[in-house]
Amino acid sequence: MSQVRVFDDKGALVRALVEIHERAAVAAVGARGRFTMALTGGSAAALYGALAEAKLPWDKVHVFFGDERCVPAEHADSNFKLAKESLLGRAPIAPANVHRIQGEIAPEEAARAYETDLLATTGDGAIDLVHLGMGPDGHVCSLFPGHALLAEATRLVASLTDSPKPPPARVTLTFVALGRARNHLFLAMGASKAAALREATLDPSSALPAARVHRLGRAVWLADRDAAPTP
Repeated sequence: MSQVRVFDDKGALVRALVEIHERAAVAAVGARGRFTMALTGGSAAALYGALAEAKLPWDKVHVFFGDERCVPAEHADSNFKLAKESLLGRAPIAPANVHRIQGEIAPEEAARAYETDLLATTGDGAIDLVHLGMGPDGHVCSLFPGHALLAEATRLVASLTDSPKPPPARVTLTFVALGRARNHLFLAMGASKAAALREATLDPSSALPAARVHRLGRAVWLADRDAAPTP
């Protein structure tokens, strides 16, 4: 069952983040010989520096991304660039184990290539731990409220060129991939997330993308007091 954990202290939230990864990695390596995780962008990535110090079996860690903006790898809008600066450039992870979405090529081509890579690495597309930031509108990855991609039923990875947030061209995991993931980890911080977090976790009829993930029952929310839901 999904759970919401609220922290008054950022240090305690960060410690919980690290502990979740260390436990998940032990379980995944024991079961499948590797630990796969998908990173997010946005403000949640500010906590990734702590993961560089986590006691993970880095030689068995494979890093994916929940979504990417269709920009070059060194562009300021790139989720890969953000992750490289905060985590990947500091952790002892082999470059071959970092699975980047090729934002610099055509979106549809990038989506196809990424799905191929995901399946080749995991066998079935099931990622052990997917990080999810959440926008104030309740979107996750690049799956936005009311968007046609919410109905995607076959592809694990898809592209879009009409994102309501710039830049418009993106590549994202779909709900098919999120449905296969073994665990979801939401990082929600700040008062701007409070209304969406409350709806996603307390309203069983909510159509928000974050609510759909919450109802899968495999999510842990790490929230600060400002974002904490109240009935």
